[in-house]
Amino acid sequence: MSDEPSRLAQRYARRGSADRYAPHRPEVQHWLAERRAALQALLADRDLARQRVLEVGCGTGGNLAELLELGCQPQHLAGIELLPERLAHARSMLPPQVQLLPGDATQAAIAPASVDLAYVSTVFSSLLDAGFQQRLAAAMWGWVKPGGGVLWYDFTVNNPRNPDVRGVPLARVQALFPQGTIRARRVTLAPPLARALARVHPGLLPLANRLPLLRTHVLAFIAKP
Repeated sequence: MSDEPSRLAQRYARRGSADRYAPHRPEVQHWLAERRAALQALLADRDLARQRVLEVGCGTGGNLAELLELGCQPQHLAGIELLPERLAHARSMLPPQVQLLPGDATQAAIAPASVDLAYVSTVFSSLLDAGFQQRLAAAMWGWVKPGGGVLWYDFTVNNPRNPDVRGVPLARVQALFPQGTIRARRVTLAPPLARALARVHPGLLPLANRLPLLRTHVLAFIAKP
């Protein structure tokens, strides 16, 4: 069994303050609004009230809370989280009907073809073991019903200042889910640039974001036949 989950926990413990991603910051508000609009567009053909969604690496519950705001029903939502303190925070802020599971997602007791959407956000960029990435992708793909899909959000380029993460290009996403059909959008103005522009004037953020090459993340829906 891979010890990538324990190494991942150690890498998260080395991370500094999360203040750079606090929701009051103008660049964070810009990222969240853009991603939410792109998410709604990708899922426009789905009745979210009927979709069963499982998030891998649900963290403190922010994405699940957003799905509730978009129309998902709490009894249809679930999350898996490796880090106990994050899972406890998610439990404190989400409705009790949302199922939350602890531990390594590759070992989770999820029935095959039991969810419409498997959601994963900035998780694979933190997994440096390619074999573990592949096992997690295979597990997620197995949970998804035919006609459902994987909802993916992550960055595509390496951060030279942070050896604990690695960008996941779209070609790698396709390799992880070779049977899937991908619809993808480039989103999220490069964080270092966005922070610098926000210090000058927040109005510069949407202007810079018009240039696709300045967006470092991909939001994708990977459809399962």
